[in-house]
Amino acid sequence: MTDPLVIFDLLLALGIVALAIASLSVRDRFAMIVLFIVFGLFSALAWVRLSAPDVALAEAAIGTGVTGALLLKTLHHLRFVESRTAITEAACAPVPLGVLLANAAFCGLITLGLAVAFLGAPSAGPGFDALVAEAMPASGVDHPVTGVLLNFRAYDTLMEVVVLLAAVIAVWQIERGLSDAPAPAMGEVWQGFARLVLPAIVVIGTYLLWVGAEAPGGAFQGGAVLAAVGLLLLLTRAYVPRPEHRGIARGAFVLGTGTFALVALMVAGGGRVAFEYPLDHAKTLILLIEGMVTISIAVTLAALFHGREPVALPKGGRDDT
Repeated sequence: MTDPLVIFDLLLALGIVALAIASLSVRDRFAMIVLFIVFGLFSALAWVRLSAPDVALAEAAIGTGVTGALLLKTLHHLRFVESRTAITEAACAPVPLGVLLANAAFCGLITLGLAVAFLGAPSAGPGFDALVAEAMPASGVDHPVTGVLLNFRAYDTLMEVVVLLAAVIAVWQIERGLSDAPAPAMGEVWQGFARLVLPAIVVIGTYLLWVGAEAPGGAFQGGAVLAAVGLLLLLTRAYVPRPEHRGIARGAFVLGTGTFALVALMVAGGGRVAFEYPLDHAKTLILLIEGMVTISIAVTLAALFHGREPVALPKGGRDDT
């Protein structure tokens, strides 16, 4: 008799492929975003079935939640711009055939490369499980994923935080000003929802940060969940960034990267290799890094969602973005 989980996995895989094709094929922009969000949820479930709960949490929080909210906000912004400039979707020029073919060829090459890498990979091998398990007593934490990300391969995680910092710097350099697009009308329903849900989101995000030392979770997952608070506040204009808030925001952007780098320099200055934490202080230093990185991730994702540096425009200036 066929294992029901095998059938479930096959249906899940087919559903992910079908959702990907549908989200790329549908013409309605709102339907495309909804399909993309559902695709992300199915992908998160697939990571759970692959016994990768840390990746599943990140996919659900960032790949689906934050990205889905960003796409919905972009759609709202586009509709506002189109209503002001009398640009309709039907009036937009079609994408040239050459561009479509170039994109198709590029995506095909990437897919082919991934297929070759997958088929050419060894079918079995020892992997790094034994090495990670052997080194865990000196890592300062009990969860192997956190041990790898914040101790054994801390340079990689530092660069991920730097990438986020570079992204928000680029966005703030490109787009500046205070948006005059109207806020979505949420009314009393939103107010009741906020009173119940936002405190719970803060608790969940903090818990994911704390539990990451011994179970799936950590800075990226906790930071993404905490960013949801900022996204909801920005969506409804319950909080509107102002020029005088830029100093606090900039400090929060660099807090994670600065703490990460400072700990590395302090450890190296003590006669050790950077990120070779002293055993007695390893957990404390990792929790310090994760806490500061969580704050930076939350503020950075919210700033990327907002999409512009809040500066006062010159007198007589105009902000059409």
